Amino acid sequence: MPIDSKTHEALGLHKPSSKSISATTPKGKSWTEPEGDRQYHPCAEAYPKQGSPKGEVFHIKDWSSSNIYPNSSRDIYIYTPPRTNRITESPSLAFFNDGAMYVDPNGSVRAAQVMDNLIQSKDIPPTVGVFVNPGKERSLEYDSMTPTFVNFINEEILPLVESHLGYEVHKDPERRLICGMSSGGICAFNAAWHSPNSFGCVLSHCGSFTNIRGGHNYPYLVRSSEKKPIKILLQSGNHDLNILYGNWAIANKAMASALEFSGYDYKFIFGEGAHSLRHGGAIFADSLRWLWS
Repeated sequence: MPIDSKTHEALGLHKPSSKSISATTPKGKSWTEPEGDRQYHPCAEAYPKQGSPKGEVFHIKDWSSSNIYPNSSRDIYIYTPPRTNRITESPSLAFFNDGAMYVDPNGSVRAAQVMDNLIQSKDIPPTVGVFVNPGKERSLEYDSMTPTFVNFINEEILPLVESHLGYEVHKDPERRLICGMSSGGICAFNAAWHSPNSFGCVLSHCGSFTNIRGGHNYPYLVRSSEKKPIKILLQSGNHDLNILYGNWAIANKAMASALEFSGYDYKFIFGEGAHSLRHGGAIFADSLRWLWS
């Protein structure tokens, strides 16, 4: 049975924390961040470099004009790269679920600063970052194994972003990345799975490939379906969640095995971390380099 929203919240899975998740399991045991997570720190590129140009982050607060997810509101952040020269081609796109924690300048990832430095060093192409928070039904949006969320991106979010920019983002899926953590991680994979023409690169941090809304079926689907043109980086850790609805470390290992079996271009980075963004932030710059290499 899919997990209901009240149980989802009781387990702490609705919390997009950039540090850790504390939850009470069905047996009443508390779960806290273990020692293994503390070894991870933001990557070197997450800090400003003297003299390097900075991009801009524009905040749209409480956007509530969705027809696909009516009666919801969410914050949206749009990062535009430093404009040292006039744009001669459409920039790449990096889309982030639970956007606020990825764009947080004091968080574990600090995506805008990382992209500033990687664009300056020409390790990645000029890139627009779109950071979108979920509405009130995070699990419905992120854990559902349907094309609804990628339709939401294509039909509502990207037109809004391009209207703000005054130009279009790149249409080549190899220049389009989608990223997320936990339920946002399976959501990122799900979007590319249903619409590989929209996103050709997936970055999943502690992805919830577990039995919340059927995500535990993905390893079988990857093995049994025709290979799709998606490049994937999965990250998880030895202290990831282990609760009634699954073991996140085992689930991500099963996904990695399925991707290898089916011949996907993928990486699986497995460490000692917990269900947080600390390890994902530590490898974030290298993750972008590899996905866009």
